[in-house]
Amino acid sequence: MSTYNIIAASNESTVVAEYTPESSRSDSFQSEAALEKEFIRLLTMQGYEYLTIYDENSLIANLRRQLELLNDYAFTDSEWKRFFAETLANANEGIAEKSRTIQTDHVKVLRRDDGTSKNIQLIDKKNIHNNRLQVINQYEESEGKHDTRYDVTILVNGLPLVHVELKRRGVAIREAFNQIKRYQRDSFWAASGLYEYVQIFIISNGTHTKYYSNTTRNSHIKELGESAKRKSKKTSNSFEFTSFWADGNNKVIADLIDFTKTFLAKHTILNVLTKYCVFTTEEILLVMRPYQIAATERILNRIEVSTNYKKMGTPDAGGYIWHTTGSGKTLTSFKTAQLASALPYVDKVLFVVDRKDLDYQTMKEYDRFEKGSANSNASTRILQRQLEDRDEKGGFHRYKIIITTIQKLDNFITKNKGHEVFGKHAVIIFDECHRSQFGDMHAKIIKAFKKYHLFGFTGTPIFAANAGKGKHMELLTTPQTFGDQLHTYTIVDAINDGNVLPFRIDYVNTVKEKENIKDKNVSAIDIERAMGAPERIREIVKYTLEHFDQKTKRNNFYSLKGKRMAGFNAMFAVSSIPMAVKYYKEFQRQIAESHRRFTIATIFSYSANEDDPEDVLQEEGFDTEALDQTSRDFLDGAIQDYNAAFNTNFDTSSDKFQNYYKDLSMRVKNREVDLLIVVNMFLTGFDATTLNTLWVDKNLKMHGLIQAYSRTNRILNSVKTYGNIVCFRDLQKATDDAIALFGDKNASGIVLLKSFNDYWNGYEDNHGKYHPGYVDLLGKLEAEFPLGTQIVGEQTEKDFIKLFGTILSIRNILSSFDQFAEMDSIAARDLQDYQSIYLDLYDKYRRKEEAEKEDITDDIEFEIELIKQVEINIDYILMLVEKYHDGNCEDKEILASIRKAVDASIQLRSKKDLIEAFISHVNVDTQVTTDWRRFVLEQEENDLTEIITSEKLKSEETRRFVDNVFRDGAFKTAGTEIDKLMPPVSRFGGGGRAKKKQGVIKKLKAFFEKYFGLGIAEFRAEGQETPIIYTTELSAQRVAEEPVPYGAIDN
Repeated sequence: MSTYNIIAASNESTVVAEYTPESSRSDSFQSEAALEKEFIRLLTMQGYEYLTIYDENSLIANLRRQLELLNDYAFTDSEWKRFFAETLANANEGIAEKSRTIQTDHVKVLRRDDGTSKNIQLIDKKNIHNNRLQVINQYEESEGKHDTRYDVTILVNGLPLVHVELKRRGVAIREAFNQIKRYQRDSFWAASGLYEYVQIFIISNGTHTKYYSNTTRNSHIKELGESAKRKSKKTSNSFEFTSFWADGNNKVIADLIDFTKTFLAKHTILNVLTKYCVFTTEEILLVMRPYQIAATERILNRIEVSTNYKKMGTPDAGGYIWHTTGSGKTLTSFKTAQLASALPYVDKVLFVVDRKDLDYQTMKEYDRFEKGSANSNASTRILQRQLEDRDEKGGFHRYKIIITTIQKLDNFITKNKGHEVFGKHAVIIFDECHRSQFGDMHAKIIKAFKKYHLFGFTGTPIFAANAGKGKHMELLTTPQTFGDQLHTYTIVDAINDGNVLPFRIDYVNTVKEKENIKDKNVSAIDIERAMGAPERIREIVKYTLEHFDQKTKRNNFYSLKGKRMAGFNAMFAVSSIPMAVKYYKEFQRQIAESHRRFTIATIFSYSANEDDPEDVLQEEGFDTEALDQTSRDFLDGAIQDYNAAFNTNFDTSSDKFQNYYKDLSMRVKNREVDLLIVVNMFLTGFDATTLNTLWVDKNLKMHGLIQAYSRTNRILNSVKTYGNIVCFRDLQKATDDAIALFGDKNASGIVLLKSFNDYWNGYEDNHGKYHPGYVDLLGKLEAEFPLGTQIVGEQTEKDFIKLFGTILSIRNILSSFDQFAEMDSIAARDLQDYQSIYLDLYDKYRRKEEAEKEDITDDIEFEIELIKQVEINIDYILMLVEKYHDGNCEDKEILASIRKAVDASIQLRSKKDLIEAFISHVNVDTQVTTDWRRFVLEQEENDLTEIITSEKLKSEETRRFVDNVFRDGAFKTAGTEIDKLMPPVSRFGGGGRAKKKQGVIKKLKAFFEKYFGLGIAEFRAEGQETPIIYTTELSAQRVAEEPVPYGAIDN
């Protein structure tokens, strides 16, 4: 560390401050080959070594050479063979394990031939320029499901850590994404699996270039569960999580040439790989976005420069980061704390959060540093021990990074005046520094600590325009409190980049003001009284319940963590505790009257300022003791309702209330609670991707408004396209003012969704591009693809897929507008017919993809997630069968309706034979529901017995496997599950075992698709009497037999 004035520093920024695009553009390279050639030429000019490696043996030989150079050690052949097989290419390790190796476990132990050990590092994280960068192209992999050839791979010390897939100009970038999707599925794992070390993928068509982590698709698939993997193979869900690179002003660097000169500059890509990736406890690799990296580096630079100039303990030593809500502030601030703690002259880094933000997941992440450091109680015992560098037994243990809460730090400073830690060189980082209790806390810190740097992260800074009133007049605004604004990423930047969703706002007028009221105070009192009127609350609750399914898209299906979900959930924000009580009781009353299955919950606690301040959402701690008795009794009652619903045991006593908060937080995130009624709690800092609607009956403005609205706009999947806000008060001006302050003056067009008329009739966007309306698109569909006329030719099929996909997307948005149901001009039956055609083409192209080595559907995006919003379920079909039965089985029109509905449903197509076989047995004596259950169980038993018999599977193990598959709702083929079902292998030949296994998987998958979603487990649990046997085919019998080895001939 230099002690001189810094004139030039060698540590270059990872994100360039401002980038001027090159005059040479990638669009001068028309073909993919020409683009690839220019790309490699640029990399070699930037110091990469180009290698001609096309096969695995050469790749492994180069890897050995590079690791020997990095570690200044020559492996013997036996050492290398052992190190490679056991450490680098361990057959039991996949993408997650290999990512952990690169990110957190990059120094491996080599067992030498003489029995001693030596540390071998795979990547040098301290001196990044010791790592060697090489580039290869057209590498061939022949051991996967298909022969594949990869475009361009960047090797770091011989390991493939960055992979680039290019498409020619004019081809959608998503094609490159789809191609990598196939490689991950079909071949990255093949042979030694070295391509599973890839940490970052880059996709480009020359004009647009994006990057994403290796687990972006992986975690998406894990979240969907295996069963949904098929259904959403072509949806855009995981593509939503790809990122553009940008400069320090958030200006996107999209062209491949510019991207190569910035993101792939040696110091940038090595910094990103070694410093700016985060491997979470959920085994997901997060690659930080450019604005996150820029913010982190500006803080580190501020620490360095202010230390040089001895400015610690002044505003010049700190600053604040304004990153909009939902853009990943906590990750950025946490990473900053981690990197600051590595600076040699810094003694302590305090990462300070609000205890209410410490949900289970966050605590798990923080606990990786120090067990128990992030507990949410107010005791300072652990904090004091860490500040004094003592372990649990009192021995010396150096704690450079300490995660603590505002409440604990406050208590510690109050009780330990003159403590020696206050004289140490400390970096204090506040997550969510707009919090209202901050003034007092800040005053204590600057009085107690002497050599400190103070940094704050906020999504909604407090400026003069939205400052409140307080006793610390000099600390009212964020700049006054923290100093300079070091980096900005506004809501406009985030929506433009696709990192958060725009809002769609309905203003529902519920109070009409009397005319000619002169006295504004009287008017305000009248209005506030009117707001709490029972009849108004009754009407609002009625409106909310009537429109709830529509707003939260309950007719849409998607998968979350392997579970099938119908739509999203919502929060209802009210102005005060008495209003929360009124709303909760009215919701309970109307739900009970309608016999509707609907889970509501509420939470609130004492707030120091009961007056609703609108712009600053008052802090509600966990202080229930200070509530008046009526409010507390009510809250206890509401928590008892919750206990009954979820079999829990919470109440309003201190610890149990905190646990209630955490449990409620988790259940809202898992969409187990339909509607949560809140006053202020959960309106800041709470992230639930399943939440898409906020109903508002409280005055909000400025940062309080943006914080509350932002609960709804987290990205989840292609069904969730915006955050829904329904206002029962006139918040239009307040909304416009807040968006102008926290975006920019032209922000509302970007931040808010268009109107119904725009989507219905068409509109021109901010860039002058015209988007046709729903009516025009339907007209085009009916003119170019009339029902009853065959679609001929591959290009025409693709045109239909594109057009109908666009119509599904726009219907998805329009469905949340109240007037759409009345105005929709396409008949339900016609929509089903078009959907059938769409799904036929989906099946056709999927079969082609499986049959052909090179996927021909690169340029087709099937919006299967959106198909599911008009999904027909089995109950609907049974209702039609009941109708057919009640009409003495004579109404052939109903049978036609059933066939149409089944053909139009992606879920029910696999069950078509089953449904038709059942219908053929329906007669006037049939008890539809009961007989359907018996029929399904009988058929399921027949089909399973036939698979077990024909494939000679172990009966008991197979049945257990099938039971687990139906219980979990996911068919998993990884691991050894399937091997356990198969018969023993003959010693004299089992060469066809892999092929045999694939055949078993195919049959069991088809079986699962046919019966999943019909309630098999529930049917069995109900303990039906002996099933009636329908003679659709001879019932297969179970046969006890000796296992036949593969290769043996059946006589």
